[in-house]
Amino acid sequence: MDTFPLMRFRLFTVSVLVACCLTAAEPGMVFIPGGEFLRGRSHTLPDDGLQWVPDLVKDDQPVKLIQVAPFYMDTHEVTNVDYARFVKVTNHRAPYNWPEGKLPVGKEKFPVSGVSWNDAEAYAKWAGKRLPSEAEWERACRGLTEKAKYPWGEKAPTDKDARFGVMSGPQETGKCAANSFGLYDMAGNVWEWTADWYDRDYYQKAVAENPKGPDTGQYKVLRGGSWADVPKYLTCAYRSWARSAERSPNIGFRCAKDFGRK
Repeated sequence: MDTFPLMRFRLFTVSVLVACCLTAAEPGMVFIPGGEFLRGRSHTLPDDGLQWVPDLVKDDQPVKLIQVAPFYMDTHEVTNVDYARFVKVTNHRAPYNWPEGKLPVGKEKFPVSGVSWNDAEAYAKWAGKRLPSEAEWERACRGLTEKAKYPWGEKAPTDKDARFGVMSGPQETGKCAANSFGLYDMAGNVWEWTADWYDRDYYQKAVAENPKGPDTGQYKVLRGGSWADVPKYLTCAYRSWARSAERSPNIGFRCAKDFGRK
């Protein structure tokens, strides 16, 4: 069984204790302790051993020890009612899937969807926050389950763990169990935009400390899977992508904030 080196274990333990003692940047956010973690896919996939497909997409490998600074993360995905306040104050365009551009009645606490990366970034700036980097997102998703397949561990997901594998859309945020950092819906419900540009080979060349993704690209990284997806897309390591202008009914977001900012 793999174990942390003793020093890493001590630093990790101290950081978790510090997290328990600190106040979040604001209501609705939690402190994510900084430190080292193993980023990338540790579990195998059925196609990993195929010799006749040399260019299999292994964009979630190699597994590498990286470090991120402490930060704050929204406990829930941004909801329709959150986004409606932003639309009202700024006159920003509403999600395309809101009827007549108005907040859907009865879906106030559902995650907002149908928003582009640019929309999500605009909301985050208005809220005094930002989109999380891809590395921060994975750190937050994993919580205390380093190297585990899912935010809750190794066991296959059920509807108690995540909203997935349905055709009826997302559900209210926070209906499934939180991970060990107190974050809800890190798997399923809606895909979440991150700040990073996508590069399939980025893990091979990324810096080990606070990686921020490539400087440019065609696509932005999505994480977490959605209500429409099967379990293989719900893992902590799975990377997806979309053009920054794309608006989809299964893509939403949550925000982050630098540690120390109030």
